[in-house]
Amino acid sequence: MTATALSTSADPGAQPELVDALRRAGIGDVDDSGLARALYSADGSLYRVLPRAVVRPRHADEMVAALEVCRRLGVPLTARGAGTSIAGNAVGSGVVLDTSRYLSGVRAVDPEARTATVEPGLVQAALQTAARPYGLRFGPDPSTHNRCTVGGMIGNNACGSRALGYGRTSDNVVGLDVVTGGGTRLRLGPGTEPGDAVLADLHRLVAAELATIRTELGRFGRQVSGYSLEHLLPERGFDVARALVGSEGTLALVLGATVRLVTDAPFRGLVVLGYPTMADAADATPGLLPHSPTAVEGLDARMVQRLRDVPAAVVPDLPRGDAWLVVELTGDSVAEVTAKARGVLADAGALDSMVVTETAEAAAIWRIREDGAGLAARTSDGRPAHAGWEDAAVPPERLGDYLREFEALLDQHGLQCVPYGHFGDGCVHGRIDFPFGSGPDQGRGRYRSFVADAARLVAGYGGSLSGEHGDGRARSELLPAMYSPDVLRLFERVKALFDPDDVLNPGILVRPAPFDEDVRMAAAPVVREGLALAYRHDGGDFSAAVHRCTGVGKCRADLQASGGVMCPSWPATREEKDTTRGRARVLQEMLAGDGPVTDWRAPEVHAALDLCLSCKGCSRDCPTGVDMASYKAEVLHHSYRRRLRPRAHYTLGRLPLWADLAARAPGLVNAVLRSRLGGRVAKWSAGMDQRRDLPPFARRTFRQQWRDRPVPSGDGAPVALWVDSFTDHFAPEVAFAAARVLEAAGYRVQVPGADTCCGLTWITTGQLDTARRILASTVDALAPLADAGIPVVGVEPSCTAALRSESLELAGGPAAERVARATRTLAELLTDTPGWTPPPMAGLEMVAQPHCHHASVMGWSADARLLARAGARVTRLGGCCGLAGNWGVERGHHDVSVTIAGQQLLPAVEGLRPDAVVLADGFSCRTQLDQLAGRRGLHLAELLDARLP
Repeated sequence: MTATALSTSADPGAQPELVDALRRAGIGDVDDSGLARALYSADGSLYRVLPRAVVRPRHADEMVAALEVCRRLGVPLTARGAGTSIAGNAVGSGVVLDTSRYLSGVRAVDPEARTATVEPGLVQAALQTAARPYGLRFGPDPSTHNRCTVGGMIGNNACGSRALGYGRTSDNVVGLDVVTGGGTRLRLGPGTEPGDAVLADLHRLVAAELATIRTELGRFGRQVSGYSLEHLLPERGFDVARALVGSEGTLALVLGATVRLVTDAPFRGLVVLGYPTMADAADATPGLLPHSPTAVEGLDARMVQRLRDVPAAVVPDLPRGDAWLVVELTGDSVAEVTAKARGVLADAGALDSMVVTETAEAAAIWRIREDGAGLAARTSDGRPAHAGWEDAAVPPERLGDYLREFEALLDQHGLQCVPYGHFGDGCVHGRIDFPFGSGPDQGRGRYRSFVADAARLVAGYGGSLSGEHGDGRARSELLPAMYSPDVLRLFERVKALFDPDDVLNPGILVRPAPFDEDVRMAAAPVVREGLALAYRHDGGDFSAAVHRCTGVGKCRADLQASGGVMCPSWPATREEKDTTRGRARVLQEMLAGDGPVTDWRAPEVHAALDLCLSCKGCSRDCPTGVDMASYKAEVLHHSYRRRLRPRAHYTLGRLPLWADLAARAPGLVNAVLRSRLGGRVAKWSAGMDQRRDLPPFARRTFRQQWRDRPVPSGDGAPVALWVDSFTDHFAPEVAFAAARVLEAAGYRVQVPGADTCCGLTWITTGQLDTARRILASTVDALAPLADAGIPVVGVEPSCTAALRSESLELAGGPAAERVARATRTLAELLTDTPGWTPPPMAGLEMVAQPHCHHASVMGWSADARLLARAGARVTRLGGCCGLAGNWGVERGHHDVSVTIAGQQLLPAVEGLRPDAVVLADGFSCRTQLDQLAGRRGLHLAELLDARLP
């Protein structure tokens, strides 16, 4: 029976007979829920294809069983790793097989043979971790190395930045354990004899087509398009394992792999070279290759500017120019690397240059390149750019001329692109602003017209449609532009040998689907009416906002070690629904309205958003600028507007109101909350987990005490100390510490009135009509201060961030913009104060937990500079404390909240010396520390105040 691919225009819906058959075959994790189908409907490409079911196999036998069921029922089967495919080769209309959930282990490392045997769902970075103790590494190093899987790399013959030094994935595969589409189990390695019927037939086929294979395939290193049959030539040893690399899951399923490891260089350095244009940089590339670099990467100034536009981002300095080559050199010593760098500089012909041997500085430059797929997803004027023509490669000596013609072709079609990529290998990436939002016909028509012309252009340069990501849905239809009919017929015959029923990933490479079919952006609706938030960067369009997610999957990576936040619930649960990408996919399906998720109140939507902490980590760490906290607030707004809400929305979501009431009799309220019965009833009423403690209200609020304080003398510059509800009612000592520090710095402190709330608790619970009124009132109250040039210093990071961001989305207007510009953190104001120096902290050991909103909206660089000037030894934590305001105390969130805290915060403070400081500006962070670790965290104001002379 031949499997048939379904277009997304017709949702196949539930498939009970398929699911029953899969479960009867012994497969434990089979999911045909609307949520799962929405989550797996897209990968990192343009395409949207709803699967019938998702299988997450626990061992290789379950993969074989799933294939047998699909063969019997004629259902397509698509293997998927991390789902970062940019070509659309990880989506399918039948069963999607996700190997990343369970099949993610290293079976063995053999340091003598320099090999590793791994499962297909193993993340590449985890393989590096396993090899590192032996001084070894896996050579291919894609920009997605911290989330892509080895099985996925085998599927599309991934290369990455260091392929110049270490080769492609196909150059580093020693053996494969596979099951063919026809159900034959094969263990392939060097010298595999063609004894099996499939291999014998393949051997005879190759013997009859030697001339075709020798003349058209394997012409240069980055010729990845089609099947890599050159590895089957007799002079190459009939290496079937290497030939299967890059077949995109259309011939066999990879059950396991043995890969080659290489010796890792002890020292690395970068030479960064500036040029007037990307074409000029490409012209210089061939002259650098004799210096044996491990990487030569091209960067465009427009991509770097996109990073500079992110308010909290830290961008390293680069040499003068509008285009750069990043050249990596290795050696046994820094002196050797430096000597090689001098040779590169002599041959570079660059406008300007810099040599980087410091590890952290080099990592910051590499981070720009690794985020390229996301950073390039917006044009210089903010329009979305797409991956429809993303991956072409030409011989490096022809790259400069190719880029000039490519730019001319873009101009001819009225399109923009930010090129970047692996210039040492002649491979160019880029995102193009195809006008999909202008209407299905116009967008798809211009897309098809340009891509067809681009294919002819690259073929004319002797290049490859794909240089490392595979052809997938994006380029398979275009293969006739670069291959003769003889080669295409050969591909079809190879497919028929391995997968006679066309079950594995049909529509890819052989008998391809049209590349402009099932493009999700072409049918994306425009959603502007009835929105509460402004979506200023997306033209007021909620659909454009959620389609910012391109699926590159950085939210699946472990970013905490580098100070990132992204989505804290993903590493706690390892569920796709708890990634920023997964949530965006569900929201995209909700807006599409023709699949299993159809409206704001759909259970699938709320299941996906339930563990979103509204931490705003994604707004900085996602390279495309997804802000899931805002999207969640909008969804809650639409779901519950004029409807009965969860209890927590009325209690925790309106906490400032209840805190004002409690301030009238705080002693009585605290006594009731501390009592066993009173506490249980209060927690139940508030929708809180009973395991949480209720923080006590202050005996007197900050404002009550401030009114009784003698007015200080002095004629220093005025500053407005804006005190939020949390600080006012629960931690007035923090506000007093801030006031003393500001006065010691020469400022005259004034405190705005009690009616200046940011509305944060209303925002996070989606009560956005009320939040707008609250913020508008606050903006009106603070605008005269901003207009008078008086800085407004916030104490609580989340509330300060609300004035810097949500006020623009909800209140809007010039006054909100002026207030946002005037609002500062304590560290920002102090580090910009002429003549101010921090009190000495030499030798002080400190662990710092930046509040998520602080790190993501304002950035923590001012705090880091202040502490460095003071001489403190600071260990900065990434991730989140796990409490996140009301989220962590709500019923159903406790266990995940504790797990998140256990990722960075709790291990960092366990065993910390008693005289060490835990710096935590956020009230939530300090509360989590107190309740889970019994450790008191200090606000920066308290730390500075305690050290004032």
